[in-house]
Amino acid sequence: MSSARYEYLLRLGDNALILSQRLGEWCGKGPALEEDMALTNNALDLLGQARLWLSLAAEEAGDGADEDTLAYLRDDREFRNVLLVEQPNGSYADTLARQFLFDAWSSLVLRRLLASSDPAIAAIAEKAVKEVSYHLRRSSDLVVRLGDGTALSHAMLQGAIDKVWPYHHELFIGDAIDAEMVASGIGFDPEHLKDEWLAYVREVLNEATLKVPAAGGWMPKGGKQGLHSEHLSKLLAEMQTLQRSHPGASW
Repeated sequence: MSSARYEYLLRLGDNALILSQRLGEWCGKGPALEEDMALTNNALDLLGQARLWLSLAAEEAGDGADEDTLAYLRDDREFRNVLLVEQPNGSYADTLARQFLFDAWSSLVLRRLLASSDPAIAAIAEKAVKEVSYHLRRSSDLVVRLGDGTALSHAMLQGAIDKVWPYHHELFIGDAIDAEMVASGIGFDPEHLKDEWLAYVREVLNEATLKVPAAGGWMPKGGKQGLHSEHLSKLLAEMQTLQRSHPGASW
């Protein structure tokens, strides 16, 4: 199955799934109990969204697959998530920087999809946008608190923003799949989100006394087309090991 709608749904589902897995890695390791629980709750929200998107993709495929098949039985080159979400957690500052940039983008994506000509996609977006709006408020608040906090928290968060910044470029690069979704009224041109995203991110970083990294430089891309870093392979090896070791196993 290679229809544009199927590919589009995989992109939406894989972003949520892979970031959910990353955040789940923090369970029991958070810097404070409250934050440990909050990261896990974010992971569960994203996992729920992933199930909805991937279930819809499986229906589109029509080959007997389901959301579990798509999550656990695809190889890394078959995943369509952006490179940003597969980056390792690193320190808490690294995780927060990644989450903030993603939340600011995901909120815009879901708001655009509310107007999708595809009723099923619009319905999922309506549910997910409420959760992601909360995620964005939370990550924005934490960026301000830590950026404008101690000298150490400021320095760590600035370093984390600088490190993850190159990965934001891919969020706004369209391709033939995006163009077909625009033509059908299902999706939107990702490039049209960039100015609004940058304005919001700049506002939050300014309040946090953090600097927006300079434009230009290295701009990694390819995740939407299945070209990933080694980090995704390692993540999938852990995430998929039970299903691949015991195919069809159930509780």
